[in-house]
Amino acid sequence: MAGNVWEWCLNKYHDPTDNSINQSNDYRVLRGGSWYDYAFSLRSADRLWYSPDYRLHDFGFRVVYCPPSDAAH
Repeated sequence: MAGNVWEWCLNKYHDPTDNSINQSNDYRVLRGGSWYDYAFSLRSADRLWYSPDYRLHDFGFRVVYCPPSDAAH
C-alpha cells in the first residue's frame, strides 16, 4: 500500500506512545509516502507531521473493518 497516499495515523508526532483520541491540534503522524513524492519516501517507516486539520491532495487514510466476534465458534 505504500506510495498510494500519505496515511494519517492516530499517534501524535512528538509523543508517539500517546494515541488518545482528543480534539487537540497536536501534530499527528502521516506514513507511507504518496504517488507525488520521490521513491525514497515510499516506505512505511517514512513519516511526516501536520496538524490534523491540514488537508492535501495526497493525504488519506486507511479504513479497517473488524467484524464482531462470533461466540458460537
